[in-house]
Amino acid sequence: MNRIRNYVGMLASVLIALSSGAHSFLGWPAIETRLNATTIPPDLLIGLNITWQFGGLAMLTFGLIGMTLFLKRLRGEPVTLLPAAIISVAYVAVGIWAFVTANFEPIYLTFIVPGCLLAFASLMRENEA
Repeated sequence: MNRIRNYVGMLASVLIALSSGAHSFLGWPAIETRLNATTIPPDLLIGLNITWQFGGLAMLTFGLIGMTLFLKRLRGEPVTLLPAAIISVAYVAVGIWAFVTANFEPIYLTFIVPGCLLAFASLMRENEA
């Protein structure tokens, strides 16, 4: 069962890393188009872009951290899953907050689902799986 958990953790980490690309390269242009249709000040638009792109980079970083941890575990190396557990809790918490705040928009499941998969892979004790 531990091997399955490691594969689930790898899958969740890959999903997180891939979603970073969608976030930055597909999400921002759509947001920017809508914002440019308003009277948003240019400095605010730049600030939002910087923050948005940082979020995408953070998502890629989280995914790469997870992939590194679970790849090592699949190779039989002893490694702590604490970083993956922290990422999973953050992803699930922010995902649920955004889902509820945005009136249950399904797009926020893209945080909840990988976060739950990562939680399954990283938060269960070894003898429970």
